[in-house]
Amino acid sequence: MKQLLIFVLFAAMLCWIMFSPIYKHVVIVRQAVLQQEVDYLLEVGASGTYGYISPAMQRQSMQRLASFGLREQDIYYEYATTSGVSATDSSNPVLRGTGISLTISYPYENLFVIDSLIGIQPIAPYERMKAFGMKMSEYVP
Repeated sequence: MKQLLIFVLFAAMLCWIMFSPIYKHVVIVRQAVLQQEVDYLLEVGASGTYGYISPAMQRQSMQRLASFGLREQDIYYEYATTSGVSATDSSNPVLRGTGISLTISYPYENLFVIDSLIGIQPIAPYERMKAFGMKMSEYVP
């Protein structure tokens, strides 16, 4: 019985040691992709040409993120400006000097379940990783 217990504990530890780094890399890559998308959308949206981030830009962003394996229906976008005006209204672009902030979030899903093998409480599947950015608008009418 003692040997069986040692075997089970050793097997769980071995599985965690082998597979945990893979899941950590998935989280790191997803976080990097989200941050890259935030930076890109802010660069385009806050440029002197636009001054807003349109729903069409958001759809294209979702498609780019989906090409990395993220599910479009789980990606959330949150916009804000330092003046309180809408950052998504193409008829009323954000004027120069006003900050546009963007947060994109995506759920962790069950990436950390394997941590429970060694007694670490995994992150809940509904918790979300977030990428945030802010850029000053360069739009001048």
